[in-house]
Amino acid sequence: MFIRAGFDISVQCEMETPLMALLSIHPSRAHDLRTPAIITSNSSSPLVASLDEFGNLRTRTVAPAGVLQLRTDFVIHDTGLPDEVAPFAPEVPVAELPDEAVGFLMGSRYCETDRLSEIAWSLFGHTPRGWPRVQAIVDFVHRHITFGYQFARSTRTAFEGFQERVGVCRDFAHLSIALCRCMNIPARYATGYLGDICVPAVPAPMDFSAWFEVFLGGRWFTFDARHNTPRVGRILMARGRDAADCAITTTFGQSKLVGFKVVTDEVRDVSSAA
Repeated sequence: MFIRAGFDISVQCEMETPLMALLSIHPSRAHDLRTPAIITSNSSSPLVASLDEFGNLRTRTVAPAGVLQLRTDFVIHDTGLPDEVAPFAPEVPVAELPDEAVGFLMGSRYCETDRLSEIAWSLFGHTPRGWPRVQAIVDFVHRHITFGYQFARSTRTAFEGFQERVGVCRDFAHLSIALCRCMNIPARYATGYLGDICVPAVPAPMDFSAWFEVFLGGRWFTFDARHNTPRVGRILMARGRDAADCAITTTFGQSKLVGFKVVTDEVRDVSSAA
């Protein structure tokens, strides 16, 4: 299948302000692009791309005084297959984890393993190890947190999400990640596009989505505690320890988001998206 995706984001600054964005398609999906996914702006300041420490494609620029508009529009090929399910994928002992995975056992800004460790072991210490244990965590978080855009708060941590029992997709991901790490299972945050493809459309404006990935059986698998069902059409933008590593935009000065539109729709072919 083909998916047309893109965004139109506007940020207002009172003075020239350095800005960093993680809005590009992740390099691992570059080979799937059928049209260029080039980010453009209404500013004369150059957009400079580089890889960050997690392998994400980062864009840097200087936002002018006034409104900076960032846009992209592209078509990407997708297999049309749902997230992979591997119920027999085993845990990897900590001593045998590769370097790329072991760092995702540690607590981070939004995932306080120290505050959740005792809770995690009391809830999941009896569950079968490997995929069934991760799925038990996902099932718990899916039931425990009530989703609602009105509950969004950028400072909410995993422990606070556990206590408050409300949140948006990033809160589901943070609590799941923290609980997995408490159980010695590497888990990392992921963000990108996830349209209403092969599911009933949600009557709300399209947004970017957050999910998480877990290292089992020597590789990474996708999990999504908000939806708790394999989904079709994920388009990865960024990975990291938590949302602090995957912020869509970061401004080094005062700024205000004044425009935000995301598009993620299935199309028949490349030409039909023109």
